[in-house]
Amino acid sequence: MELSVLIVGFMIGLRHALEVDHVAAVASIVTQKQGKTAALRHGAIWGLGHTITLFVFGSIALLADTLIPDQMASMLECAVGFMLLYLGVDVLWRMRRNGVHFHVHQHHGKRHLHAHQHHADMAHSDTSAHQHQHTSPFPMRTLMIGIMHGMAGSAALVVLTLNAAHNLWLGLGYMLLFGVGSIAGMALLSAAISLPFSLSSYRIERFTGYLQLGIGIGTSGLGSVMVFNFFY
Repeated sequence: MELSVLIVGFMIGLRHALEVDHVAAVASIVTQKQGKTAALRHGAIWGLGHTITLFVFGSIALLADTLIPDQMASMLECAVGFMLLYLGVDVLWRMRRNGVHFHVHQHHGKRHLHAHQHHADMAHSDTSAHQHQHTSPFPMRTLMIGIMHGMAGSAALVVLTLNAAHNLWLGLGYMLLFGVGSIAGMALLSAAISLPFSLSSYRIERFTGYLQLGIGIGTSGLGSVMVFNFFY
C-alpha cells in the first residue's frame, strides 16, 4: 500500500511538469540556443527549486496538520502571473536584441510572413573565432523561478498529500517522490522544447523565430490572465 502511494507520487510529479504555467515558464527559459544538455540542466534545476519549496511548505503543513489559506495561495498564484508576464516580455525583448524580426513577402501572388535574423552570420563567425570553453555558472535565475512556482503549487500538493498519506513519514516520502518526478519531467520537457533551437538551417531559423514569438506572447498572455483573475 505504502509503495503504491509513493509510486503514485512520482507519477503525479511527472504529470505535474506538463501544467500549462510550468510549460510556459520552462519554454521561456530554454528559447536561448544553448543545446539539449543546457536545457536538461535548466529543466532539472527548475524542478529542484520547485521541489525545495514544495517540500518545505508541505512539511510545515503536515507537521501543523493544516492547509495553506486560500488567500495566501491566491496571492502566490498572482506572483507567478507577474513572473510569467516578465518572462514572456523578456523572450520578446531578446528577440529584438538578437535581430529577429518579421517581413511580409509575396510569392506567386500569395503573401507570407517570414522570420529573419540578420546578424546570424556575424554570430556564426564570432563563434568560430572564439573556440575555448567557459565554465557555465549555476543558473540561479532558473532556480528562483522554480522556487516561485513551488510556492504557488504547494497548496494543491498539501491537499494531495493529506489525502494520500496516512502518517508523517509517508507524507514526506510522497512529496519527495513527487519532487523527483517533477525534476525528471521538467528536464525531459526542457530538452524537447529546446530541440528546434539546437538545429541550424535557414528553414529552422525561420521556424524558431515563429516559435519564440509564440512562446513570448503565450507566456506573457498567460501571466496577464493569472494576474487579472486575482484582481477581478
